[in-house]
Amino acid sequence: MKIVFLFLFSFICSQVVQAQKTGVLFAESEMKRFPEAWQLDHGKRLYFGYAQGVGCTAMLLAWKETGDRKYLDYVEQWADTIINEKGEIHLYKQETYNLDYINPGKILFDLYKETGKAKYKLAMDLLMKQLNNHPRTLEGVYWHKLIYPHQIWLDGLYMADPFMAQYAVTFDQPALINDVVNQFLVTAKRTYDFKTGLYYHAFDESRKERWADKVTGHSPNFWGRSIGWWFMALVDVLDFVPENHPQRPEIIKIIQGLGDTLPKYQDTNGLWYQVMDKPTYKGNYHEASVSSMFMYGYAKAVKMGYLNKKYLRIAEKAYEGIMKDLIVKNADGTLTLTKCCAVSGLGGRPYRDGSVGYYVNERIRDNDSKATGPFIMGCFYLGK
Repeated sequence: MKIVFLFLFSFICSQVVQAQKTGVLFAESEMKRFPEAWQLDHGKRLYFGYAQGVGCTAMLLAWKETGDRKYLDYVEQWADTIINEKGEIHLYKQETYNLDYINPGKILFDLYKETGKAKYKLAMDLLMKQLNNHPRTLEGVYWHKLIYPHQIWLDGLYMADPFMAQYAVTFDQPALINDVVNQFLVTAKRTYDFKTGLYYHAFDESRKERWADKVTGHSPNFWGRSIGWWFMALVDVLDFVPENHPQRPEIIKIIQGLGDTLPKYQDTNGLWYQVMDKPTYKGNYHEASVSSMFMYGYAKAVKMGYLNKKYLRIAEKAYEGIMKDLIVKNADGTLTLTKCCAVSGLGGRPYRDGSVGYYVNERIRDNDSKATGPFIMGCFYLGK
């Protein structure tokens, strides 16, 4: 018995160390293939994009975990280039009321603290001005974009609300926390499916979209990455919701519900499908971003005490599956993450109907930051 215990202990410890090493190697791989941060997610122009924000958030975690300032410098070079001395952001247009613009603003808190550059505070104020005026549903949740009126997307909770919560704490605006918490609780109510325990990608308050159920308003399927955004948003926002907030336990309860539900859809190889509850649908596949996001969500939720330590095994299985089935080691020593869904959404032109066939036929590519960023962060949280 003692020998078995020691073997298991040494195995777990070695896996923790290996996950940390993988996180470092993958961060360095991203920097090598994308020498400037605007190139993350295969960027073609200098842009304040949400996917670059995800990648740079991962780089800032790499800096904090390793102490190596090259990761901080990588992020700061991008921000310094894209934000002028007045705090104006290159190509940013507030009047589009697009929540995706908010996500890269998360990196500015660390940059402002480290550099003291006033322009980063001005840029955060600019983004907060958008949120102060951003259109909402009747229940107080932000529309995903002005071009998607009356719609809540799970993606949007990750894009905007942790930023607003951190702004509230950093700049002493506690009333904003109540707003944030309400948005999470309303979103949970409007997108949760009691039969599966999963969350629908989106909800249309008007019920006018072709993809929206005319009774419930929700979209028709469970897209893995949208639930990944949701899981990450939940574990991230609690960094800023005070311990004594009366509704904090309700957010933790949502996390615990996900903790119990998601393993039911985890395949034997540790991965999750692009459309989570349709594993046998032709063309459905084990997708990198959902598997990485859930790995991160579980690892952080356990680390922060929202989930019991037994749930760490779910994250470990995901890590093992990603390493075995989705990671390729290149001749130059870098790592590639394969089977990343490039993009998915609803409505627009051409019209995206939210069908299973739509989701499984969207473009697949390697090294998409919506997957690589969460993978790096998940590795570091597994290593904590």
